[in-house]
Amino acid sequence: MVSILPVSLEDIRAAARRIDGRVTTTPMVQSASLGELAGVPVHLKLEHHQTTGSFKLRGATNAVLSLSPAQRLRGVVAASTGNHGRALAYAAKAEGAVATICMSRLVPENKVSEIRRLGADVRIVGVSQDEAQQEVDRLVREEGLVMVPPFDHPDVVAGQGTLGLEIIDDLPEAASVLVPLSGGGLAAGVAAAVKAISPTTKVIGLTMEKGAAMKASLDAGQPVQVEEVASLADSLGGGIGLDNRVTFAMCRELLDDVIVLTETEIAAGMRHAYACERQVVEGAGAVGIAALLAGKIRGGGPIVAILSGANVDMGQHLRVINGTQPLCGEEGP
Repeated sequence: MVSILPVSLEDIRAAARRIDGRVTTTPMVQSASLGELAGVPVHLKLEHHQTTGSFKLRGATNAVLSLSPAQRLRGVVAASTGNHGRALAYAAKAEGAVATICMSRLVPENKVSEIRRLGADVRIVGVSQDEAQQEVDRLVREEGLVMVPPFDHPDVVAGQGTLGLEIIDDLPEAASVLVPLSGGGLAAGVAAAVKAISPTTKVIGLTMEKGAAMKASLDAGQPVQVEEVASLADSLGGGIGLDNRVTFAMCRELLDDVIVLTETEIAAGMRHAYACERQVVEGAGAVGIAALLAGKIRGGGPIVAILSGANVDMGQHLRVINGTQPLCGEEGP
């Protein structure tokens, strides 16, 4: 028996109405090259074409619009590995609110500078998402800012779930949806939408081999801490919070599988996206392609792979494409 989850299909549909006109309905295209490789139709959901370069704008916009005018006046704050910070800065600015974004020193400079450009107050704290979160907690406690978490919040998850609605609207016969998995906001939201409409569709979470907090937590049966390490898929880093209240339970209930990928496999996904699909994606956005290239996806089709973000440092991207990027201790491709 399926338990009652923190975010329902109606919550997601309400979020879709709320953010309509403020986010982009992103295209979905069929990939001939990946379809030939997989032996079934493969479609790419081009969410990296979103206004701020990633899916995070959906959840951030829904969360900001769900606040009262008085709450927005106090200002919003969040910890981020980059993409949520950019999305929250954009969404807050659109509603006349001030955003403060706390990040660790592991966040790439291209993401930090873009958040500053959007007018947010940026705080660089420590070497982990957990340390950045401690500064968020202090600002909430001492300065009265309103926290908009990057994933573990019903309004954020409902906003991300609108992506699942678009996928099923475009391809109701989808057999599997491949979702990048970090703190679980995207995976939980997409799975809640997809499973409510098409229960037989599999939703598979994809993450990096090292430092995957949600994978480790699901394996342990409870939220656990993991050491954060540098990765091409930097957006998938960070903990899920030991007091996780939303995404852990939803991912445990709704995900059909979680697959891990090596740095070499993620680099191959980025190269394929560029060379064969003509798409520039960051490492986290390439994990669906990477899993297909590595032969780690089994079963029938059609398959939908979400390309979740494009906010990659272009110098790093070129090094990956040219095969000269160091891959965190692994041998280069």
